[in-house]
Amino acid sequence: MAANNVIHLTRDQLRSRRARVVRARTISVKRLTKRDLKLGRELYPDTGYSRPKVRGDCKSGVRPCPYVTCKHNLYLDVSEKTGSITLNFPDLEVSEMSESCVLDVSDASGQTLEYVAQLMNITRERVRQVEVIALGKLEQPFERIL
Repeated sequence: MAANNVIHLTRDQLRSRRARVVRARTISVKRLTKRDLKLGRELYPDTGYSRPKVRGDCKSGVRPCPYVTCKHNLYLDVSEKTGSITLNFPDLEVSEMSESCVLDVSDASGQTLEYVAQLMNITRERVRQVEVIALGKLEQPFERIL
């Protein structure tokens, strides 16, 4: 008899449309100890390097983009409200990413939901929801500042 190589998936695994197995990891700043913060400052000192200020400065720059603290970088997100850090790709280094800047992705317009979901490490449905929210905001009339 031949061995039956059937993979048994849970109901959640069947429903999930995640392309990647490793999920994003969020680090709350409140949970970091003073020792962790000190170690971070020692490992990554603020050396005063010049980061691009506008899109024109970084458009022809090194790829993947090494500036992970840029709000357009796909590697991590920082919440303005709580200060928590979300590592979108905890199993990868920045140099291993195929795309690192959301502005590069938007320049190549017309991407599928699956492609964008894979780049952002979220589900296709979440990409669709974000798209609907963004289009709704664009449709709202601008308020005049008097």
